[in-house]
Amino acid sequence: ADIYDKVAAELEQQGFDCECLGGGRISHRHEEKRIHVYGYSVGFGRANHSVTTEKLKAKYPDYEITWADEGY
Repeated sequence: ADIYDKVAAELEQQGFDCECLGGGRISHRHEEKRIHVYGYSVGFGRANHSVTTEKLKAKYPDYEITWADEGY
């Protein structure tokens, strides 16, 4: 929530409207080139991790990127 509040305020100053669609966690293992998206936000619920994963794959095509709904 702290990150969302900060970023949303900055974006709204630029004329954008923000809505949080859910949350979770990201584990980044740089040396192994692995990213794992998982979990949920107590306040915002669970994000659609498949969407997050597709965005990350576009940015990091040489990484193994996975997701799961389990975990916190």
